[in-house]
Amino acid sequence: MMSKTIVFIHGNFVNHQSWDRWVERFEARGYTCIAPPYPHREKTVAELRKAHPDPRTAEVTIEQVIDQYVSTIKALDEKPIIIGHSFGGMLTQLMINRGLGAVGVAIDSVPPQGLLSFKLSFLRSSFPLLNPLTPTSKPWLMPFKHYQYAFNNTSPLADQRRNYEANMVPESIALVRGGIGPKAHVDFKKAHVPLLFIGGEKDHIMPASLNQANVRKYKAGSSSITDYKEFPGRDHLTVIAGPGWEEVADYALDWAEKHLPATENGRRSMAQTVPER
Repeated sequence: MMSKTIVFIHGNFVNHQSWDRWVERFEARGYTCIAPPYPHREKTVAELRKAHPDPRTAEVTIEQVIDQYVSTIKALDEKPIIIGHSFGGMLTQLMINRGLGAVGVAIDSVPPQGLLSFKLSFLRSSFPLLNPLTPTSKPWLMPFKHYQYAFNNTSPLADQRRNYEANMVPESIALVRGGIGPKAHVDFKKAHVPLLFIGGEKDHIMPASLNQANVRKYKAGSSSITDYKEFPGRDHLTVIAGPGWEEVADYALDWAEKHLPATENGRRSMAQTVPER
């Protein structure tokens, strides 16, 4: 039987509730879905914002987040389908690189260490996060004006305000910057299970061109399956939560099912999934 477990990995500035509709949709298709939160990210959006600035949030590091997802996945009875968005897309790549998934889907993914974009929209969106003058001693709640440009640049103003209030939470700058450090390193030459990248045509902070560059790194390094799908008109938020999000969700799961080899008793060893180079 194929793997029937899905692990969702959320991105920065949001919490696990960003996956609620995906979880509901995929559970209706017979999957067991879990969407673990980052450390100290278990509360609702409203609670997290009310507690701002919570010093515990500022202390969260990429090492802690990686360790949490590794432990969660290793505790499962089978290797799951792993689906991540934004920083969660980069974490998905790290989990796949470690051989922890049956297949992976990285949506509007933050790139691994060493891969950047010089596109103006990326630089403008990322500057406050990577600017050394932005302190790491307290969490950063993205201002609405920045959110409008970086995350939700295609929606009408009323929708932008509603989406901002419903989704945005304070984030650890130390965690964000961990995404450009050695803990975010991916071995592109290592054979891996099938991996799908999904890009949003209108994404400012993680441009489609950056997703494409990420895919090319894999294709240049390994013969393992690495696919790319771009959805027109979608930005960083609307690719997973905008009108018609179901199209993206269904494409991701249909692709995953197509690339899931049969397993024995729902389990799989690395010898079965990743050929030796």
